[in-house]
Amino acid sequence: MAVMSEVKKPNEQQPTAQEKSSVISRRELMTLLIGSGVTLAAAAALAEPLSPAVAQLLQAQAAADGHKPGRRWGMVIDLSRCVGCDYCVYACQATNDTTDEMRWNIRIDDRTRTGEVFHLTRPCLHCQHAPCVEVCPVKATYHREDGLVVMDYDKCIGCRYCQTACPYGARSFNWFDRGDAPNPRVPEWGRPEVPRRPRGVVEKCTFCIHRIDAGLARGLTPGVDPAATPACVNICPVHARHFGDLNDPRSRVSQIIASTPTLRLREDLGTEPSVYYIPPKGLA
Repeated sequence: MAVMSEVKKPNEQQPTAQEKSSVISRRELMTLLIGSGVTLAAAAALAEPLSPAVAQLLQAQAAADGHKPGRRWGMVIDLSRCVGCDYCVYACQATNDTTDEMRWNIRIDDRTRTGEVFHLTRPCLHCQHAPCVEVCPVKATYHREDGLVVMDYDKCIGCRYCQTACPYGARSFNWFDRGDAPNPRVPEWGRPEVPRRPRGVVEKCTFCIHRIDAGLARGLTPGVDPAATPACVNICPVHARHFGDLNDPRSRVSQIIASTPTLRLREDLGTEPSVYYIPPKGLA
């Protein structure tokens, strides 16, 4: 699924994609993970290979990278604050009507090199250079102008290319027709705000796109106004999640990234994730 890159200091110049290796083996990924303080069990769960063809394509995109004007939604997750309560996991399940087997937001427990427990949560990272977008043969997965990676479930043919290409394990295939089966997280953690996806399609986190769009139409600000903000961000009891416009230097997420050491998962692949992590103490 993912590998933590070296912590990026604020305003620090990073090597270009062409200066980085194009393909990293599973063994090398696990070595990098363990060397960063991630245990063997978590490394095995997180490290997934990326095909050479997809890696080369991502590098070519990164080399010609040009940020689009306008909004670009992103998230900051503070691993030093997260207490592993799973509130974000359950709120996502209720709001987006997912099952325990097909969670869009997951949590993994691990320990730093100093033995301290930390909790890694992972939504879809909405990569700027998303391999899932590149491999979809019917354009069912695509980028919006605001940077979000979204799906057209009516177009999806269930080939699962996107699921295979995602290096973060952020996609799930819907094998069954759920019918009217109850959602175990409803109503305690919220109520479904989007339709259930049909059998035979791949689904994933959307950053609660329905809230973003409806909020903007009402003049609300995502990341500031709860009605326009992802459910996982709103419910966090320790404020470990922040959401907003990465292209707006005044937004909370931009200010955090500019002033705090952060990292992104498997940043070395050139996928340019839109989710930044503040590492826990003892990891970096």
